[in-house]
Amino acid sequence: MNTFKNSVVYQIYPKSFLDTNGDGLGDLRGVIEKLDYLQTLGVDYIWLTPFFVSPQNDNGYDVADYRAIDPRYGTMEDFEELVAQARTRNIKIMLDMVFNHTSTSHVWFQKALAGDPVYRDYYIFRPGKPQGGPPTNWESKFGRNAWEYVPQLDQYYLHLFDKTQADLHWENPAVRREVQDIVRFWMEKGVKGFRFDVVNLISKGEYADDTQGDGRRFYTDGPRIHEFLMELNRESFGKDPEIITVGEMSSTSMENCFRYAGADGQELSMVFSFHHLKVDFVGNEKWVLVPADFGKLKEILFSWQEGMAAHGAWNAVFWCNHDQPRVVSRFGDEGEYWKQSAKMLANVIHAMRGTPYIYQGEELGMTNAGFTSLDQYRDVESLNHYRILRDKGMSRESVYNILKVHSRDNSRTPMQWTGEEQGGFTTGQPWISVNPNTRTINAESQVGDPDSIFAHYQALIRLRKEYPVFAQGDFRALSQEDPQVLAYQRRWENTSLICLSNFYRKETTWQAPLDLTGYRVLLSNYPDSLPAQSWKLRPYESVLLIKE
Repeated sequence: MNTFKNSVVYQIYPKSFLDTNGDGLGDLRGVIEKLDYLQTLGVDYIWLTPFFVSPQNDNGYDVADYRAIDPRYGTMEDFEELVAQARTRNIKIMLDMVFNHTSTSHVWFQKALAGDPVYRDYYIFRPGKPQGGPPTNWESKFGRNAWEYVPQLDQYYLHLFDKTQADLHWENPAVRREVQDIVRFWMEKGVKGFRFDVVNLISKGEYADDTQGDGRRFYTDGPRIHEFLMELNRESFGKDPEIITVGEMSSTSMENCFRYAGADGQELSMVFSFHHLKVDFVGNEKWVLVPADFGKLKEILFSWQEGMAAHGAWNAVFWCNHDQPRVVSRFGDEGEYWKQSAKMLANVIHAMRGTPYIYQGEELGMTNAGFTSLDQYRDVESLNHYRILRDKGMSRESVYNILKVHSRDNSRTPMQWTGEEQGGFTTGQPWISVNPNTRTINAESQVGDPDSIFAHYQALIRLRKEYPVFAQGDFRALSQEDPQVLAYQRRWENTSLICLSNFYRKETTWQAPLDLTGYRVLLSNYPDSLPAQSWKLRPYESVLLIKE
């Protein structure tokens, strides 16, 4: 069986995980120190977000040297020790590779600016329009135009993200060879997984004004994307059958994902898609306040589950990462039903067809930051959009309310290890504020407590290993029209698994669309859940039922 189907991946944002030297920034030694915690949880892979040399304009996703560790995170010796120590606990390391763009401080870009034609062709430089202005009207993902003018070259370079993140020119074979070599470098260090950041943006199509939108249709799932990924697979990670890969797919289509994560394994093991995390947006616009559309959430989750299964393709299933708000604040309840709703959300993801990803602190039910002033924010996207929304005339209070819900900093507050003032994260001043609720939400109070959210995640990870239906089963949506319940069935050989969840804080009655005779409770977030054909579900009640 493919190991990635049976595995659970834990994402670490090193900057916010554990600081061992008191400088307020998490580090690689902090990850080493908490390996026993991760072994206790039961995860198979640790995905580390970038710790390479970087000016940190986008928290490390602006890489200045792909083969060197930023001294603020530690040394190469620390990393090698981490790989070795993790291996002794049957945990493998997955690295986050940012190959759509580099930092403008990368030596390649600096050589391009100095006029070296070889390195100029590593990036996408274009002249402005004859009448003046940028080459196209494309918008950066962080707001404003995606082209930056370089006076000494009288040309613009493309940056789909921050202006200090220049897009690489993947049409150039030399760029692709550089990328392959970087992957092989880390493979030789014992890395057994790679997550590729916004990888479906690397193949650009026509450079033209977008009269219908912000330009994304010209660079998303571009014309040579599958060719580029097959080549990268063939020349690097595909040489080691143990390695698992996941592509972050920005605004992708399911049809492309059938190929990205197809059973033939020619491109990637699995994909992240984000459509289900836009159900509290208006269109693609996230900087608004609207309630989550539960019907749409179910429709998207179910269609991806069914569509990917029908084409033998594999999903990464998740609620949270370093770019998303905390899920218990988003779709759950921070108050009376905090524990029940956090466990419910865990059930929904972990019983689905796909490889589950846990983001640090999700297994503790960590919540959004609740920041009350702009100086608490660090995220470049949030600060840019604060200015954009204020320029549009929105009041300061309204903008704060939007940031409280949607800012990426919600997930970047330090990991809550203890009930102490800085949550056991640092003895110094943390780079971003610790959530004050660390007094009540922390690892120390949950590890060993059989009723904790942490224990629930342990159980879900254990069940994936014990019951092949989790990794191998098909997927069938149930009760699609129910306005309050999310339910589905997984089947493998003679085993049937049902995941049933009340997504709201009010009770509801679920009429089972199939005979529940012979089913027993495998896991529940209430101690006394009892199956019934007409089932009265309590607030956020969530049950896994099994019949063998």
